Amino acid sequence: MTDENQNEVGGIAADRLRSLIERIERLEEEKAAIAGDIRDVFAEAKSAGFDVKIMRAVLKLRKMNAADRDEQEFLLETYRKALDI
Repeated sequence: MTDENQNEVGGIAADRLRSLIERIERLEEEKAAIAGDIRDVFAEAKSAGFDVKIMRAVLKLRKMNAADRDEQEFLLETYRKALDI
């Protein structure tokens, strides 16, 4: 049996699978740390008097491309007019 065959279990390369799983676990840990940092920044913004809900809306808009943003604003305005608000 070669080393390559010894690392296979049921046709699965165990070392490769373990490596991928461990990388994902490290990335998940980093993601959790980053999420904590983002929460801290929102808490800082809130303590400085900024409206966090509006900040989240602005972030969402900034992620959209211009055409999608324009379409959303047009539809929102159309719905407002239809409902007299």
